[in-house]
Amino acid sequence: MTHEPIVDIAIDAEDMAMRAALWLAARIVFASEPFSLNLAGGSTPKRVYELLASPSFKSYIDWQKVHLFWGDERCVPFDHQDSNYKMVHDALIAHVPIPPDHVHRIPVESGSPEDAAALYAADLQRFYGAATLDPARPLFDVTLLGLGPDGHTASLFPETAALDERRAWTTAVIGVKNEARISLTYPVLESSAAILFLVAGPEKRRALAGVLGKDQSLPAARLKTNAPILWYVDRAAMPEQEEAANQAVV
Repeated sequence: MTHEPIVDIAIDAEDMAMRAALWLAARIVFASEPFSLNLAGGSTPKRVYELLASPSFKSYIDWQKVHLFWGDERCVPFDHQDSNYKMVHDALIAHVPIPPDHVHRIPVESGSPEDAAALYAADLQRFYGAATLDPARPLFDVTLLGLGPDGHTASLFPETAALDERRAWTTAVIGVKNEARISLTYPVLESSAAILFLVAGPEKRRALAGVLGKDQSLPAARLKTNAPILWYVDRAAMPEQEEAANQAVV
């Protein structure tokens, strides 16, 4: 059964981050172990990670059972200011007692982008215990995703070959941005018990309207999953015509 998107509209970006952090913390607390969390990069989820690492949250979470993964990464050094890993490290990992071997960083330093993608796919498959995804057994407990103004999510950009990849677990995305990127493919993003989009700011309004309207030219609208998709959105990003019709509370 395909779920209709659930949209939670916050007053502003801070309110949205708090709502998402509360939902995610509760999900971790009540889950069995291991708990696999697939992370998004960007400024919007950063605040969620900071909240999870704050005293109000971190002491309630059993970090020993959490495994962290990334939906995409730029091919830059892991300590580079544009690294998604560095952002999560500084906001979350450095402040919580998560075992180092539970942090599954995309190995962008390992040769070519294609090599890094292959090594990351192998790590995912070791964790999962199989090279083929079973629809009845999701790889991730939760996948966090963002939304670009062009409708991209992870590093799946409009009109790129990566959108049609349904067999490989990972892909190198080259020539779209200044730096090459590694991204999970749709089947792996879809292999989640729940998917959580975080969207803030008026520059996302048009893309959000398109995705909620199921515009298949937008990569974020092309996820094919039976898992619930939750949208945590601030009021600035919410299209006016959608706001009145999407007041569901998560």
